[in-house]
Amino acid sequence: MESENQTLAAEFLLLGLSEDPELQPILFGLFLTMYLVTVLGNLLIILAISSDSHLHTPMYFFLSNLSLADICSTSTLVPKMLLNIQTESKAISYAGCLTQLCFFVVFIGMDNLLLAVMAYDRYVAICHPLHYMVIMNPRLCVLLVLICVLISTVVALLHTLLLLRLSFCKHLEIPHFFCDLTEILKMACSNTLINNIVVYLSTMLLGIGPVSGIIFSYTRIVSSILRIPSTGGRYKAFSTCGSHLSVVFLFYGTALGVYLSSAVTDSPRKATVASVMYVLVTPMLNPFIYSLRNKDMKGALRKLTLGTFSMS
Repeated sequence: MESENQTLAAEFLLLGLSEDPELQPILFGLFLTMYLVTVLGNLLIILAISSDSHLHTPMYFFLSNLSLADICSTSTLVPKMLLNIQTESKAISYAGCLTQLCFFVVFIGMDNLLLAVMAYDRYVAICHPLHYMVIMNPRLCVLLVLICVLISTVVALLHTLLLLRLSFCKHLEIPHFFCDLTEILKMACSNTLINNIVVYLSTMLLGIGPVSGIIFSYTRIVSSILRIPSTGGRYKAFSTCGSHLSVVFLFYGTALGVYLSSAVTDSPRKATVASVMYVLVTPMLNPFIYSLRNKDMKGALRKLTLGTFSMS
């Protein structure tokens, strides 16, 4: 039985969004466009921040790392999906599936933790403006990013190592366009109790923990803003949080939508379509949110564009 399990687990089949052959070219074009927009948009954010000395502040340092995590998370999933559509193949090797899962957990975990760190940055900026540069010094900023990377990597490796102990003997079809952890656990024919416990604990650490930190930070921020006497002062203080709040609502709103859709529907395909919003649409829209709502970012992007054209 053990050898049979190992043979059957040599590869998985990613069923994707649709099996309709006529839809495949449309899906290929759609996801290729979304991927290119995501990579280009986030890359422009990183280049604009690195090239403009006025943006060498903690907030934009964290934003550049968030953009990098978004590029990496989509690059972990989309190229394989595009390759499968192009070659009309649904297969992904066992090792390839675990590798994809591991890297995706790393980068999606970094997204969660970086959003919490950015909320803390806004809390310090608004509630302790006189001590902002002392508290948010470069050493602390780098340390916070490294902690995000470390926690996400440990969680991802733990999930991956625990999956290695499982045997798979039935239904090696994943009703998704990437190797989703919950779907992989459903296919296991060995005991997944430890895996499920780790899933719940990691959800607390990478999900509920950051959300609690964001809520706490913005509770203090709102309390501080309401004490500002002038309306103009309140608006100016709150406007510095507008882009971050928009990204937070988009990120966790789509994540909640994926959870609810998978809970209320029996169709895995509907849940898969909902996950596109969380996995692909959110990283694509983040650069637009930060560039359209931020005058400094608009100016940096304009300088970067003009500088590029003048060099050519």
